[in-house]
Amino acid sequence: MIRRLPTRVFYGWRMVAAGFGLQFLNAFLINQSFGAYVAVLRDEFGWSKTALSGAFSLQQVEGALLGPAQGVVVDRFGSRSMIRLGLVIFGLGLILLSRVHSIAGFYVAVSFIALGTSLSAFIPLTVALVNWFDRYRARALSFMSLGFAFGGLLVPVIAFSLERIGWRETAFASGVAAIVVGLPLAQVIRRRPEDQGDVVDGIREAADDPPDLAVPAAAPVVGRRDFTAREALRTPAFWLVSLGHGAALLVVSAVAVHAISHLKEDLGYSVGGASLVIALMTAMQVSGMVLGGTLGDRFNKRLVAAACMVMHMVGMLLLAFAASIAMVVGFAVLHGLAWGVRGPLMQAIRADYFGRSSYGVIIGLSSLVTVFGQFAGPLIAGGLADATGSYEPGFAVLGVLAGLGSVFFLFARRPTPPTIAVVATAQGLDLS
Repeated sequence: MIRRLPTRVFYGWRMVAAGFGLQFLNAFLINQSFGAYVAVLRDEFGWSKTALSGAFSLQQVEGALLGPAQGVVVDRFGSRSMIRLGLVIFGLGLILLSRVHSIAGFYVAVSFIALGTSLSAFIPLTVALVNWFDRYRARALSFMSLGFAFGGLLVPVIAFSLERIGWRETAFASGVAAIVVGLPLAQVIRRRPEDQGDVVDGIREAADDPPDLAVPAAAPVVGRRDFTAREALRTPAFWLVSLGHGAALLVVSAVAVHAISHLKEDLGYSVGGASLVIALMTAMQVSGMVLGGTLGDRFNKRLVAAACMVMHMVGMLLLAFAASIAMVVGFAVLHGLAWGVRGPLMQAIRADYFGRSSYGVIIGLSSLVTVFGQFAGPLIAGGLADATGSYEPGFAVLGVLAGLGSVFFLFARRPTPPTIAVVATAQGLDLS
């Protein structure tokens, strides 16, 4: 019989709230506001777009290369210490950014920021929540990810500060805030519920259930265990989910870098008008995250992800060939919803398929595959725009690639877990 713990709030939800706050800090202080810094620095120093864009690519590649090592450390020692270290490095990186006077100094500061955000955000937070949730895993990851989206909604606050107060002052204050606000949030993170005398989801089997007298004194049965990283790499599901995720990041990264330029240069919008479109997209992303948690816990996650890829495709095609405001709004709604619903499901699917034991290493290895989407999406869109004078071809190509990426999820069926011999005895279950 299963019963819920009735007298308290499950500690895992406190970790979700802390993860929300840490994701918000990351997005608000730099990740979502990076483009605003780029615009201000270009005006002040006259650095080329290529030089400034290289810093964006540096962050993606650095995070991907760190992923496997991060996963090993988090699986063995937990997330809290890594998050605390990352927050200090993140804050110092922002403070360094406030002191730069050269492109070399800018790259050094961005390297610190990238290292800090990698250590304090996505992988350690995701692994921590995966260890605490099973039945409500998609919902927990979705709620945590809302912090990233809400940080994006408040980027105009950073932009206002950059223009009215100054970029150096804003960067310095952001670095201090990352440390002062982030470290208390990191203290909430715990490794596993078992270490706290709790259980996954806060749901445990009733201790007063009568024993099953029909079980013989020593009955051999077959149990299931989690995948090791090596075993996960040998499954088609690992590669199919990673390729599908990478295909989605092709459009996500291209929109992040080039959508405002397309709206301004090809469609004649002002920067303010284009920003409103992005704000609508972000609002729909928030709605999608709330909806995605419910859908992911009730329906087949890979089928939901495949449907989101089709939405990404339609949204990108609407943006590429937009001839009216309705088509632009359609892009913002479809792409935002698809991103919000699909994003947290990527991690929930991996946890469902491969288990908790080596989850950190598995998503770290996955990042080496998915980084192709983060890196290639902006290059394809920008390269074709330079060659043709329009973003239409690049966005159309990326949209079609995203649609084709749905096939990866359709075929990414759950692998059969490895088995382990178990013997049922009168006293309980013994591993042999």
